[in-house]
Amino acid sequence: MDHKLICDILNSEMVVATGCTEPAAIALTAATARTHLEGKVSKVKVSASVNMIKNAMSAGIPGTEYMGMDYAAALGATGGDVSRGLQVVDHASKEAIEEAAALVHSGNVEMSKSENPEKLYIDVTLESETGHTARAIIASAHTNVIYEEKDGEVISQHDVGTLVEGVPAEKIIETLSIETIYNFVNELDREKDDLHMIENAIAINSKISEVGLEGTYGLNIGKNIARAREKGYIGDDLVTRAMEATSAGADARMAGANVPVVTNSGSGNQGITATVSVLSAAKTLGADEDKTFRAVTLSNLIGIHIHARFGLLSALCGATVAGTGAACGIVYLLGGGVEEMKYAVNNMMGDVTGMMCDGAKADCALKISTCINAACHCAFMAMDHVYVKNTDGIVETDAEKTIINFTELGNKGSQVMDNLILDIMLNKEGRY
Repeated sequence: MDHKLICDILNSEMVVATGCTEPAAIALTAATARTHLEGKVSKVKVSASVNMIKNAMSAGIPGTEYMGMDYAAALGATGGDVSRGLQVVDHASKEAIEEAAALVHSGNVEMSKSENPEKLYIDVTLESETGHTARAIIASAHTNVIYEEKDGEVISQHDVGTLVEGVPAEKIIETLSIETIYNFVNELDREKDDLHMIENAIAINSKISEVGLEGTYGLNIGKNIARAREKGYIGDDLVTRAMEATSAGADARMAGANVPVVTNSGSGNQGITATVSVLSAAKTLGADEDKTFRAVTLSNLIGIHIHARFGLLSALCGATVAGTGAACGIVYLLGGGVEEMKYAVNNMMGDVTGMMCDGAKADCALKISTCINAACHCAFMAMDHVYVKNTDGIVETDAEKTIINFTELGNKGSQVMDNLILDIMLNKEGRY
């Protein structure tokens, strides 16, 4: 087993971000273009894929009172720091925020839907007061810059689909399986293996969960679960505590709390889901620190394994993927092995498949609480060797084939669903 490759996969697919990753990627694209622009920004033009528009419309911009891709692009252009990656605007000055808002309010930020078929695609062109232009494109991954241009002259260029840095999806698919992940988790040596992003995820994602429980963010799903628990409406148990802690982190993140998170497969919510739920379950179960670390590693790797086929963006909610990782992590904490984890995967795919992604917004935390409830239930069933059979729906006897069926559904069904969802979102009565 190639431990270094698996660590490289983890450290490639788990990165630190502040706020929702789609607005952050839009801001990063604009900030990248800004590095090539002479003069003060006077106009911002953004063309983005349906998935990017859908996921950036209602997400809060960290450190500001604003939300949406127009503000994200404008702030990236006026105050973004490219060196900080998906934390590109979390240190933006008050002046940069005001300048960005002025660009939006004056109608100098233009948004359009790209015809490029790539699900993750952002094309930003900037114009300056002195007539200069600059352009940048990010595609296929949230920090993957494939094109840079200054005053019409190409600076760098790669084909859409090229991964400039990181481990390609094809390599991840070739490397990971449920069994390989289980064996790696049992074999890993924390003194020798580079698992710093798991360490970061445990520390950083725990913090945003605490922030969500302490403050007032979005729909306050985590705090509502806590209040229901305190009033005796629901039990004070492993399931409730895991739902509470995990959804609280998503509450804070989607409201634009200026607090970082470690992502999984391009999603902060999925990083929170795969990590915090397992940490909470481990605390309830009294698991030691080493067992907890291995369970969190397993949960995140299962999410990455599924996402390698699923893609970064889809019409299906990614919390179902991270929730499946969480179910396997909880199985591990309960003493289960590969067989029980495969049962848990089939149970999750038989349960929450079909939950749609209608953009990144406050009620993502509600969907996450649902997926964590399901993850716990599916894990408990798996430990009793109760599982969805291949007679039912998309589930196969082999959990790996079930995963393929799930990802096929997401990939082939997304184009029609995404456009329909976005059309509904853009034409809702009273949206603003």
